Amino acid sequence: MRIFSAALLLLLGGSLLQAADTYYLTIAGLGGEQEYEQRFAGWASDFDKILKGEPNAHITTLSGAQATRANIEAKMGEIAKQAKAEDSFVLFLIGHGTYDENEYKFNIPGPDISATQLGVLLDKIPAKQAIIDMSSASGGITPILQRPKRVIVTATKSGTEKNATVFARYFVEALRDPSADADKNEIITVLEAFRYAEGKTAKFYDELKRLSTEHPLIEDTGKGDGVKSATVENGQGIVAGRFALLHTGSAVAIANNPEKQKLLKQKEDIEQQIDELKYRKASMSVPDYRGQLSKLLVELAKTQEALDK
Repeated sequence: MRIFSAALLLLLGGSLLQAADTYYLTIAGLGGEQEYEQRFAGWASDFDKILKGEPNAHITTLSGAQATRANIEAKMGEIAKQAKAEDSFVLFLIGHGTYDENEYKFNIPGPDISATQLGVLLDKIPAKQAIIDMSSASGGITPILQRPKRVIVTATKSGTEKNATVFARYFVEALRDPSADADKNEIITVLEAFRYAEGKTAKFYDELKRLSTEHPLIEDTGKGDGVKSATVENGQGIVAGRFALLHTGSAVAIANNPEKQKLLKQKEDIEQQIDELKYRKASMSVPDYRGQLSKLLVELAKTQEALDK
């Protein structure tokens, strides 16, 4: 019976066993303002720390001045030479994006990088791929990057949703929170992380009683539009549900550390306060807004520094 069960796991969930290597590339783009620069760098740092315990993982983070097109091209070119067909590649994009009704671009120092340019680089990597684009206007990448068996997650439903997003915060949280592991197999897949972050993002706007300016979608069939809910009927989610992002043992250990847990909660509370302040900006005087924002950013920086120790 055990032999049969093992064989069944290999047949149905081979990708989840993660015997092969996984290459993670996190890119934190330009923030434009101190608030966003700090957030983007912090979320990139969070991904870096969470993923470090993964078996057979190769982790690269390009943030701030390092996140140039030349460095992105060099790193993805390096991965293309190293990765094999049985390996996995995960690209996290954190930041701002733009869309001109024709082309999506991710904002980085120097020349921005377009979806078309990313597509050329991705097509050279033989590994299975998951593209997690958490930027504004990220929905604009789907028609350009979609391929059979390539998973694409976007923070917005189209390139026209151009406001800054909070989806990245909850995608990070999905890799920390054991409840994201819906089937309790100690593996968080792309689909599980998406469902967790999508639900949290929707709740965020509901609690603020604000019209949502981002609608996360997932697409893994290589055709058609992304969807909010992957179901048997629409055929989405099969690849994403077998694509392992994280084995949760190390993440659970961090989450169960009382000091770290307190700091994580503190960081999330500060980020929530910054978002609420941003929505009240129009009704505040400029000095008052800047004063409150500055105070919160200092608190956020101190909390992030404590988490990074």
